[in-house]
Amino acid sequence: MATDITTARAPLWRNVRFLRILGQAVFVLLLAIVAREAFLNLEYGVREQNLDLSFDFLQQRAGFAIKEGIGYSPNESFASAFRVGVVNTIRVALVGIVLATVLGLVMGVARLSSNWLMRRIAQVYVEIVRNTPVLVQIIFWYVAVILALPVIGGGLSLWDLMFVSNRGTAVAWFRLMDGAETWGLFLLAGLAAGALVLRWRTRVDERTGRPAPRVLWAMGAFLVVAAIGFWVSGSPVAADVPEVGRFGYSGGLQVSPEYTALLLGLVIYTGAFITEIVRGSIQSVPKGQKEAAEALGLTPRQQLRLVVLPQALRVAIPPLNSQYLNLLKNSSLALAIGYPEIVSVSNTIINQAARATQMLLLVMATYLVMSLSISAVMNALNRAVTRRGQR
Repeated sequence: MATDITTARAPLWRNVRFLRILGQAVFVLLLAIVAREAFLNLEYGVREQNLDLSFDFLQQRAGFAIKEGIGYSPNESFASAFRVGVVNTIRVALVGIVLATVLGLVMGVARLSSNWLMRRIAQVYVEIVRNTPVLVQIIFWYVAVILALPVIGGGLSLWDLMFVSNRGTAVAWFRLMDGAETWGLFLLAGLAAGALVLRWRTRVDERTGRPAPRVLWAMGAFLVVAAIGFWVSGSPVAADVPEVGRFGYSGGLQVSPEYTALLLGLVIYTGAFITEIVRGSIQSVPKGQKEAAEALGLTPRQQLRLVVLPQALRVAIPPLNSQYLNLLKNSSLALAIGYPEIVSVSNTIINQAARATQMLLLVMATYLVMSLSISAVMNALNRAVTRRGQR
């Protein structure tokens, strides 16, 4: 005799799916209510104080000078001044990210070195730098180091190609001449040739099983194309050697004391955190990987370069992204030493135009765009490394 078994449906207040949907709907409703109240409060305040929240003021004459950055004059608009601050922030952030990564990589490897002295030096560096505020470090580098350098007349000189004083640093650089555009095309062609050679050598190594210096092959291809382009375009660059004047330097690549102090502070501070990321990432690689590399006869340096670091990179990229974002946002502390980055320039614009709300929104939006750009690049790198590791 067949028995009919009927499954009773649970009441709504005990249905997990219904409760999840209800919770999300309540959260969205509360969020909409809070946003509405905030907007109505802002609208009421603007109406009562008769404020203008438009951004038309950005086209007005700025009327103030900026001592460092891309071409700009006080007769240009507030928008042009703000653009100078954005470029100055990007200059510090990009150079700082590269230098902090190199410093963190070197010190991270030193933290795991078998040499007692190197290991202790790296440990002391990390413990001191990580446990002192970055603002204090930036001010220290500016006041106690940069401004304590000799005056420009008695500054340090390196073969008359580099000068360092409390007025800044000047380094011999290159000046573009006629034919630079043509040489630039050859450089692009050289990069493409290097990439093709690198891909070709990779396939050859995988097929034959005999590793070869692929990077050297690629660099050789690039240098050959670049040298041909240099000869064809007829010396497209010339040396620009700095000269010491009475009140400053002329020629060469010049860096202000404020930029130097800010860069040192950010690089050394962020490098300490990257050091620990590198150390932890290397230690996360299974011990068997190192033992297998040693069994194949690889030297300790080859083990680190060919086996350990490529695997550690997959672990290190996500926390590295956070440190790069911190470096970008910490650059706003340059206001304390007078470097004209976004916050410093925006503060001057607020004092001139009395438009604090608009400028704060613009600063927040600018940092958001730059942060999302860095995150997008790091996420793309993370996906590429992950896919390569899964092959």
